[in-house]
Parts: sequence; C-alpha cells; structure tokens
Amino acid sequence: MTRAQAAKDKLLNAALALIREKGFSAMTVEELCARAGVTKGAFFHYFKSKEALGVAAAEHWSAVTGALFERAPYHDPVDPLERVLAYIEFRRALLRGTVPEFTCVVGTMVQETYGQCPEIRDACAASIFGHAGTLTDDIAEAMAQHGIAFGFTADSLAAHTQAVLQGAFILAKAKNDVGVAIESVDHLRRYVELLFNHHPTQEKKR
Repeated sequence: MTRAQAAKDKLLNAALALIREKGFSAMTVEELCARAGVTKGAFFHYFKSKEALGVAAAEHWSAVTGALFERAPYHDPVDPLERVLAYIEFRRALLRGTVPEFTCVVGTMVQETYGQCPEIRDACAASIFGHAGTLTDDIAEAMAQHGIAFGFTADSLAAHTQAVLQGAFILAKAKNDVGVAIESVDHLRRYVELLFNHHPTQEKKR
C-alpha cells in the first residue's frame, strides 16, 4: 500500500468510526483529520467536500462489511431456509458491545442526509439494498422448496430483513441498550419461520 492510499484509508476508517459515534452531521473535517492523523490539506486532496467523503464512506462501508459477510458461516447450510435463518443469527451475534460498535454507518447517514444530499442518500441506498440483494437467491430458493409462489417476493423479504435491522439499531440508540435490538432480531427470526411454516427447535438459552 502506498503512503497516499494509507492516508486515504485512515480518513475513511476514521469516518466510519466517527459516524457511528456521533453521526455524519456532527462530525467535522477537523475532527476527522485529527482522528485519522492526517492534515486538512490531505483531506481536501482526496475529497473535494465533506459530502464527497460521505459518499466514499458509504462505499468503503460496503466493501468492508461485504468482505465480512462473504466469509461468514451462514452460507454453509445446504438448506436455503437454514441459510436465511443462519444469516439472521449471524446478525444477532454482531449485536454486542456499545451502540457505536454495532450500528450501521449507512443507516445512520441516510437518516441524516436523505433530504439534503442526494449523492449520499443514493450511496447509502446502494449499500443497504445491495446487501439485501445478497439474500435474494437463498430466499427465492427457500420459497420454491416450500411452495410459496405468491404473497411476497424474495426481493421484498430481503429488504424487510434490513428494515428490521435498521429499526433495531434506532431502538438501541433510543434506549442506549443492545437488548432491545436483540429482541427485534429474535422477532425477525420467528417471523421468517412462521412465514415458511417452519417448525423451529426449542430456543436455546443464550
């Protein structure tokens, strides 16, 4: 990695941390540069504005989280419904630590900027719906196996999983408590099981 690329990555990683901690609007360029350990001149070398940084941060978030989910163990089950349920359990397992440690960068940014900065909104939408799209094939295969041919689409259920997760993050922020987010994810699992007339095993103590 070149020194220039290292400086840019420092800025992007610092942006992810600060957006999770305090939000995009409250983050200043000066604060970002201090966290990254680079000069303000370096910031404007890579990003023409804070908004341009926001777009790049959304794309960086997609790349970082995409790699995490691509190698996650929920892909392993042979049964497609079990893969979907394992995905939900994987998301549950990520709900740990303080609120800034598990909340979503693009979910936070889009709530703050959707009306003011279409470029950031679109980048966040690409991230959220792009991730949802990684579930579509498994859901479609599960629908075919369970004979579900109407009532909803694989794309709409994939998007709904993200709606529940993003809502769970908001509830966790409101109460400053990860527990309420975990409860929402547990409800999501039960909903999917009922939707597919799946008979879950008795819940293990967690």
